[in-house]
Amino acid sequence: MVILKVLGGNLKNYQHKLELQVRDYECDLQGIVNNAVYQNYLEHARHQFLLSQGVDFVELSKKGINLVVVRIEFDYKSPLRPDDRFWIGSSIERVSKIKFAFDQAIYRQDNQQLILQARVVGTAIDHAGRPCKERVLGQLIG
Repeated sequence: MVILKVLGGNLKNYQHKLELQVRDYECDLQGIVNNAVYQNYLEHARHQFLLSQGVDFVELSKKGINLVVVRIEFDYKSPLRPDDRFWIGSSIERVSKIKFAFDQAIYRQDNQQLILQARVVGTAIDHAGRPCKERVLGQLIG
């Protein structure tokens, strides 16, 4: 578990942390990161988190198990701009027998300013589209 001190003196616990930097082509005409790009950042962070825990997204798919998103909630707080360095904190929890949720947040690296908070709810399905409980993922989230 990664414990990080964030702006305002609050302690936030994340199971994983990933650092990235904004590339200029990810920004729109306003000079800020396009809202759709945040989804890419968060997805990459989730995949890296799972890999760090020994859960290979690609290998699961080869076994006929697909992890899919069923709901995403974003709360935008402040924009990122070209060359900004930032980090993404991610944690996972079980929300039902077949659903799990990633709680994620993006913070600007230099001042720990909160950029975005997200909750991403997902499930595991087989090739027929039926929910399945993957053992490896079950070990990760209990």
